[in-house]
Amino acid sequence: MGSVDLYEYFQLLQQLKLYSNVPKDLIYSLQSYTGLVYTSELQNRFSEPMPWIGIYITLASLFCILTMVADLLHGLRNRKLWFPCKYFTLNAASLSVIAVAMKLPMDLNNSMPGDVDQAAKLGSMGFMCSMLSNLLPALATLDSTELVTNIIGLGVLLITLVVNVCIQIKTGVVSNTNVQYWFGVDYYSYKVNSYTQPIAILYVAMLLMLLIIHASSALAIVRSKQILEMKYQAAHETALKAQELQQPGELIVDKIKQHVSNYWIMAATGNPQFFIACSTTSCASGIISAISTLLHVIIILFTVGSLWDFKSDYKWSALVILITQFIGSVVGTMAPLSRCFAALSFKLSIKWIWNNMKSVFNAFGIVVIKEPEQQQTNKIPRHCVLQLQEDTELAERTLERISNSFERLIKKAEKQQPYNLMKLLEGSTGFRNAGKFDSRHVPSLLLEEPLSCWSLPLVTLTTLAISLPNIQKARIDSLLSGVSEGMVYVTTVEENLTATDDHVIIQKAAQTLWLEVEVYQKWLGNKLRKADPQVNTGGQIIMWFRDTAKNMITGQESTDTRGQNENSKFWSISGTSMHRITETILFSHHTRIDKVTDEELFEQVSSMITQILFACLANLPQVIAVKCHSSTIEEREASVYAAAQLLGETMQIINTLQDRELQA
Repeated sequence: MGSVDLYEYFQLLQQLKLYSNVPKDLIYSLQSYTGLVYTSELQNRFSEPMPWIGIYITLASLFCILTMVADLLHGLRNRKLWFPCKYFTLNAASLSVIAVAMKLPMDLNNSMPGDVDQAAKLGSMGFMCSMLSNLLPALATLDSTELVTNIIGLGVLLITLVVNVCIQIKTGVVSNTNVQYWFGVDYYSYKVNSYTQPIAILYVAMLLMLLIIHASSALAIVRSKQILEMKYQAAHETALKAQELQQPGELIVDKIKQHVSNYWIMAATGNPQFFIACSTTSCASGIISAISTLLHVIIILFTVGSLWDFKSDYKWSALVILITQFIGSVVGTMAPLSRCFAALSFKLSIKWIWNNMKSVFNAFGIVVIKEPEQQQTNKIPRHCVLQLQEDTELAERTLERISNSFERLIKKAEKQQPYNLMKLLEGSTGFRNAGKFDSRHVPSLLLEEPLSCWSLPLVTLTTLAISLPNIQKARIDSLLSGVSEGMVYVTTVEENLTATDDHVIIQKAAQTLWLEVEVYQKWLGNKLRKADPQVNTGGQIIMWFRDTAKNMITGQESTDTRGQNENSKFWSISGTSMHRITETILFSHHTRIDKVTDEELFEQVSSMITQILFACLANLPQVIAVKCHSSTIEEREASVYAAAQLLGETMQIINTLQDRELQA
């Protein structure tokens, strides 16, 4: 299109040359503008994608807004009014997205003559202030290396932004007041643009203050984590000693619950994000965010009368950016302001108020001896409350709120108890004979004896149970549902108690085999219940599995059945488990296997399954205690949350296990 306009310009020059009354100097002068016309046409062609770049900026801004909204909803749902950063965090990806969202104030060359263009450029800086205030608690989630790296990256981004805006203030890109005024723009437009430069300077000052706050907070976080870690280890030792004083037979759900509750308090009060949210720097950033949003509102009010005044290369996308980032500024300010008010409520305890009143009284020479008694509204052990400063205690209502959040999680988890698993365990007599599924009289077919575990024999026995003929489908489905729920907890127990490399290999083999059995109703490629047309009875099925497993181990099976070399270890582990279990079942019946009914075999295999489940799930209290304690401070709260969730789901199972132990 641009080349056509240039062509028409040449045609016009040629026509002028035909007229004798046109001065040649004028024609030569018009020819000298050919380069300018060509440059202008190129510039128009190059600026055609700019509105789509504006949409790209909008999408990046929307991503930041949605993650901030997700943090708001997460805080409200969990009643954490200090709104921890779970989704809007500081990392390389988020810094890249933020850099894209800041494209307008970073742009040095494109002029922004329209009111909307100027408002969008300034509004981006206000949006940046809101995002920085939201990102402050996210610093506490980073370890030392990540903290240094990301603070440097954030500092480079902010300094570049500030320098670019200062350059634009100097060159007039931010404010085109003089140019517009001399070209006859109305007074209202002049008034709007006259405020852009002071507001830009205020935004630059606020961005620099936020950078200083983030840098100082990063230094404070490193030291604060060390202090909190020392106090946590001391509280952890106290909790371990208290647990050792308990008798082994007295480990009941109430004591486990109290143990988890103590670690819940330790993790909540020792959360570095919680410390940042209660700090004065968080309050300062919240105030700055509120001021920046107020400036953004002022900009919007001055721009309402000229919402269609966009004259830059971004065209209509400048208005979209302005509206989107204004919404982001408002949304982004809600969390920092809430942290300001929440920080006061967290620290306004009776003792804190009394200590400050005593300071005032002492200043006037009034001696105060008796201190008011604090009513202990909860039974939270004080050694579980981790505080950076000993003279400042959290308010009782704050501790109550933390304790109540634990109770709510337990009650919510209780509604998710594995009912099929509990129904399966009801008919069991316990786990006194749990080892009978693997007889030591069965010779091993491997040079190296595989390690024992719970998940692999559980999957193997379930495979045998659902393969037996003449069993009602409802009973098989009930067994399969119970084992399916039990496998979740069996895997959790093994991951926390037997996490060696050799055990992990067996556990992965069991998980792969279970997926094949549960979903595809197959065992190592063989369709269950249709193993061989000539296999009709339960005893014959047991022998078929034994012979097939033996052939797999000894290598007598064809290479097509055995599979690729990388799967040979998986086949060997699975085949060994099947061979030992089937040999054990056959050995228990000696030569009577043909006379044993399918119902009797199903009951025997089901009993072995429940005994294994009981033996494994008896370790749940130990697993819960292990999950309460995490070595890294950043992951501690999530680990305790998982322990509380596991406790709530398995409380009835633990009670059943203890009842069976007492009966034994």
